Amino acid sequence: MVNKVKVLIVDDSAVVRKILSMGLSKDREIEVVGTAADPFIARDKIISLKPDVITLDVEMPRMDGISFLQRLMAYYPLPVIMVSSLTQAGCETTLKALEVGALDFVAKPSLDVSHTLNEIVAELAEKIKESASIKVKKKECFKNIDNKNTIIRHTQTSHALINSTHKIIAIGASTGGTEALKEVLMQMPPNAPGILIVQHMPQLFTKSFADRLNSLCSIEVKEAKNGDSIIPGLALIAPGNYHMELRRNGARYFVTTHQEPPVRRHRPSVEVLFESVAKYAGANGVGVIMTGMGDDGASGLLKMKESGAKTIAQDEDSCVVFGMPKEAIKLGATNTVVPLNKITSTVLSSLSQ
Repeated sequence: MVNKVKVLIVDDSAVVRKILSMGLSKDREIEVVGTAADPFIARDKIISLKPDVITLDVEMPRMDGISFLQRLMAYYPLPVIMVSSLTQAGCETTLKALEVGALDFVAKPSLDVSHTLNEIVAELAEKIKESASIKVKKKECFKNIDNKNTIIRHTQTSHALINSTHKIIAIGASTGGTEALKEVLMQMPPNAPGILIVQHMPQLFTKSFADRLNSLCSIEVKEAKNGDSIIPGLALIAPGNYHMELRRNGARYFVTTHQEPPVRRHRPSVEVLFESVAKYAGANGVGVIMTGMGDDGASGLLKMKESGAKTIAQDEDSCVVFGMPKEAIKLGATNTVVPLNKITSTVLSSLSQ
């Protein structure tokens, strides 16, 4: 007998509740123990049904999804997967939900496109099963980072590096990555080497994510466009549904974006980015693999290491999910394993080695 993952579906739409309930129930490893139309009903059902995972709509009556999520994480923390609408407001609310404590999200299914609907239900089922084993702690907000002091501490060193070398920092992350990346990038000095990031995230969400980081960081952060140059003080985030690769023309580094088939089930894929950095940057690269499910990026990080790049993995204790770093470490792809709050300083110090 398989111990099924018990799921509670919370959504104000009766149609969506029915679609998700029927779709998820087809998975032999999942049991939908109940549904709820609003957070107040959900609260009572959580206590009585004791679900392992909750799916939560971001836009709810009587109490919005974010307010409910904040209370849940403070008093009864559980793995939560957000089900989000593909709108600008939906993207921004979802990012807030991830900040508050949600583990992951899927885009709300289009009710009139069956193949898209089936894909999204399948994606949700996988995320539910992967999330069930995660121990969710009571949510403590990240401490405010003294960005000015960090910048002063590293500015002199990083200026010298930028003037003498063409360094590229490549970062890959998935589940838990939105908040982890925020912590890493907020500590980067304004003249940090160019940064390339793959965060597993669908279209539209990456633009909102980049804009949000840009408002918080000393460096510029933007969603990458095909042909964008890589320059100091700029971080480029791979657009949802597009791979991003490094290219070089003489002294100029730039990125290409394309829609070749998914790699390791992902597009964008960390693997694709890391392999291109190994090829075109070699020893000028620094690779960082962070919190996330699966093994995307592990082999690519090994190629970076073999090309002479410095490679860093986030440690288990500070990861939401240790999957991606764990696989990289098992392959021998990492030079260093450090906690989240040491990643930026380790990256910056490795640039002078």
